[in-house]
Amino acid sequence: MEYKRGRYSWLLRPFLIIFDLIVINVLAFYFFDFNQSNLNYFSFDFLNNKHILYGLYATVLWLISTSFLKFYEVYRYTSTVNIFSLIVKQVLVFTIIVYAFLGAYRSIDIPSYSALEYLLLCFAGITTAKLVSYFGLKSFRTFLKGNVRRVIIVGKGEGAQELKQLFTQRKALGYSIKGVFANSDNHKFTGNIADSFIFLNEGNGIDEIYCAIDELSEKEVNDYVKYAEVNHCNIKFIPTTNKLLTKRLQTDYYNYLPILSMPKVTLNNDLNKFVKRVFDVIFALMIIILVLSWLTPVLFVLIKLESKGPLFYKHKRNGINYKEFYCYKFRSLKINKEIEGTYITQNDDRVTNIGKFLRKTSLDEFPQFYNVLKSEMSVVGPRPHMLSYTDDYSKKIDKYNFIFRHNVKPGVTGLAQIRGYRGEIKNDEDIINRIKFDNYYIENWSLLLDMKIIFKTIINVFTGQKEAY
Repeated sequence: MEYKRGRYSWLLRPFLIIFDLIVINVLAFYFFDFNQSNLNYFSFDFLNNKHILYGLYATVLWLISTSFLKFYEVYRYTSTVNIFSLIVKQVLVFTIIVYAFLGAYRSIDIPSYSALEYLLLCFAGITTAKLVSYFGLKSFRTFLKGNVRRVIIVGKGEGAQELKQLFTQRKALGYSIKGVFANSDNHKFTGNIADSFIFLNEGNGIDEIYCAIDELSEKEVNDYVKYAEVNHCNIKFIPTTNKLLTKRLQTDYYNYLPILSMPKVTLNNDLNKFVKRVFDVIFALMIIILVLSWLTPVLFVLIKLESKGPLFYKHKRNGINYKEFYCYKFRSLKINKEIEGTYITQNDDRVTNIGKFLRKTSLDEFPQFYNVLKSEMSVVGPRPHMLSYTDDYSKKIDKYNFIFRHNVKPGVTGLAQIRGYRGEIKNDEDIINRIKFDNYYIENWSLLLDMKIIFKTIINVFTGQKEAY
C-alpha cells in the first residue's frame, strides 16, 4: 500500500482535476451554441439544454478516460517525456469524445474550426496548469527545500549505489538520504542492517525505505515490511539487473532505474475490502452460531477423555504484511514438546485418535473463524505459514512472489488447499505450487471464486483429503 506523505502536496491532484473540469465546461459554453436547435430528443426539460447534457457527458467521460490513462498519476520521479506522453494520449481520446457528441446531434451546426479552437484552448490551459504544478514543485524542492521525502537505502549493490547517486544529484526529485545501510566494512555506509533497525526505531521520521531485496534474508525483508506497515512508511525494492521485470510487484522508473513496490491489488481496494469483510463477518458468525456452539462442548469432552491439555491450541503465524498473530485450532496432538519447524507427517505418533478425525475432516481449523471475527484472517485466502517456515520457503521460490502472497489477509481455506497443496511439504514442488495458486487467487479474486472455494472445502470436510493427516 502506498501511503500519502507531506502536508499539502496531496491536494494538488484533486485541485488539477477540478481545474480541468472547469476549463472543458466553461470553454464549451463559450464556443458551442447548442441552443440553436429546436429539436427535442428528451422528455425532461433539463436534458433539452444541450449545455447541461454536454457538461454531464464531458465530465463523466473525462473522469473515466483520465482514470484509464492514469493522466493524473504524476509523481516526483515521473519524467517530462512521460508527462507530454500522457497529455498527447488524453488529447486524442478527448478529441474523439467531443466529436462523438457533436456527431450524435446532427441538428447542432457547430463549425469544425470552433470545435478545433475549443480543443486547442482546453489543452493549452490544462497543459499549462499541469506543467506549472510539476515544475513549480521541482523548484520548491530545489530552492526552498520543501516537499522533501526522508529516505534510507539498504544495500551495497549496483542498483542501490545508482539510486543513491540519483537522489544526491537530482535535488529536484526531493529525496533526502538519511542513511545508507549494508553488511559491509566500508566506511561509506552509515551502518549495517542491524543498525538500520536501531536507526528506524529511534523515530527519525523516515518516509520511504529502499531495499536491495536480493541482498536481504527473508527475516530482514519481513522486518522492514512490518516496520513500514506499523509506521505508515512506504517500502520499495531495488531489483538486481537479472530480475528487472516481475508481474507481481509494481514497477516504477526513477530515471532509468527500475524500483519495485507493493501493488494495490483488486482485492485490497476499499470497495472490495468492505464487501469481503462483510461477507467474512456474516459467514464467521453463521459458523460460530450454527456449528461451533454445539461442536465445541462435544469436542471438549472427547479431547479431554483421550489426553490431558487444553481444548484449543494456538500458534504464531504470519498474516497480512507479515504481521504476527495467534492462529487457533482444536488441539489434535498429545501434549509434548513441539519440534520447531516441523509439520505433522503421515502416521505421526503425536496425533491423538480424535485428532486424526479432526485433521482428516479439517474440523480442527474451525476455531480460526474467531480469527476471522478479529480481522486477523479472512474466510478465503492464502493459508498462513508457521514463522519458522517463512524463511525456508523463501529460499525455494522467488522473493517477489513470496512478498506478493503476504499482501492480503490469510484465509481459513484457500485455492491451494482445495487443490491438494496443504499440510506437509515433501518437496520443492509442493511449496512452489502452493504459492502459485495463492498468487492466482489474489490476482483473480471475486466473490464467485470465494464461493467456489468454500463449496469445495465443504465437500472436503465430508470426504476428506489424502493430504490431510
